[in-house]
Amino acid sequence: MKILVTGGAGFIGGNFVHHMVNKYPEYQIINLDLLTYAGNLETLKPVEDKPNYKFVHGDIADRDFVFKLFEEEKPDIVVNFAAESHVDRSITDPEAFVRTNVMGTTTLLDACRTYGIKRYHQVSTDEVYGDLPLDRPDLFFTETTPLHTSSPYSSSKASADLLVLAYHRTYGLPVSISRCSNNYGPYHFPEKLIPLMISRALADEELPVYGDGANVRDWLHVSDHCEAIDLILHKGRVGEIYNIGGHNERTNLEVVKTILKALDKPESLIRYVKDRPGHDRRYAIDPTKIHNELGWLPETKFADGIKKTIKWYLDNKEWWETIISGEYQNYYEKMYGNREEVKA
Repeated sequence: MKILVTGGAGFIGGNFVHHMVNKYPEYQIINLDLLTYAGNLETLKPVEDKPNYKFVHGDIADRDFVFKLFEEEKPDIVVNFAAESHVDRSITDPEAFVRTNVMGTTTLLDACRTYGIKRYHQVSTDEVYGDLPLDRPDLFFTETTPLHTSSPYSSSKASADLLVLAYHRTYGLPVSISRCSNNYGPYHFPEKLIPLMISRALADEELPVYGDGANVRDWLHVSDHCEAIDLILHKGRVGEIYNIGGHNERTNLEVVKTILKALDKPESLIRYVKDRPGHDRRYAIDPTKIHNELGWLPETKFADGIKKTIKWYLDNKEWWETIISGEYQNYYEKMYGNREEVKA
């Protein structure tokens, strides 16, 4: 079995490569990544010498390159993690998100049509559903919740999902889609909430919290997410969407305060900044379908997972300090430095 994993040098993709290479030594795992700002080959150091692992540098939106790769490798399964994924970046540069997330997806789908595939799996997001009101904790996203996107990022991911389903219906391509809640865990790029707060708290720097910090996210440990995708590839039904959620809802402010407490840092480091445009209030996933069909449930409770994640960042400072010393520093200033402070 030969599996092409796109975006395998990113956070979730990298963790998935680790999972598959180690769990299935008889499978050949090909990691295709363009190594843009969030792609980091250091993430793959533990598996780079394994005989069932191979890295290929390239762009999923480059049609000639992708078709040549398919001709040479003839993968049995494609798992598409490759995406521009940060909402803030999508607000300042939407076109990059359309190119990778939409055009890149259609390029992969066309290659699958041309060369044949046993399964194309699209890794998507709960953000395609929009958001839920904070005063209705009884409401959750299901696979039949209408798409109602808020940002250029979620719009590009919803577009890709619709194309994947259209290729299944129009061309009979064997596809599946998973939509996950917010992931956390090792190798998370430092622009995202949890690693950003950990790295800045360790340096005794201000922690920027959007608005009042009451936005709610459903946190899923990346290892549970990898296990779910593994199950979908092997046992999931073709043409289906599966929601993957952690049932671990926390407000952003609760997450930040949990990190500060674990690191023994004062809450006075919190700085409330002007909210992100169109900021979704609450995400919450109902994972009943994947549980009933495939027997999946998240194993990691947030209280345990956040401790493990903080420990990983403390034990692997070299991995993230290298990142934040470079181009990312300029990005931080651009995104947060000039935001006016607001009262919580």
